[in-house]
Amino acid sequence: MKHFFRFFSAFILALTLMTAAGCASTQKKEGTGEYVDDTVISTKVRSALLSEPNLKSAEINVETFKGIVQLSGFVTSSADISKAVEIARGVNGVKSVKNDMHLR
Repeated sequence: MKHFFRFFSAFILALTLMTAAGCASTQKKEGTGEYVDDTVISTKVRSALLSEPNLKSAEINVETFKGIVQLSGFVTSSADISKAVEIARGVNGVKSVKNDMHLR
């Protein structure tokens, strides 16, 4: 019985470690917590862009990976590009902003 208990304990420990390792992040893959954080950051950036009345933010796409926000899409002026980047940088949790927007 004692041998069974040790085996069972080792099995549970190994299973727990494998589960934790499966949720860990790598350079090219986000962990579960990072994915949720990035989703929240993207939502906050989209909301901030939408609240800017002079910016046609419906044509700006927002993607976030490990706190780095990428803005892409089309805008009508370079002032709109600058404004969108400035707004994104002002959102809490944004580490940096990659600008891939183009003028229409």
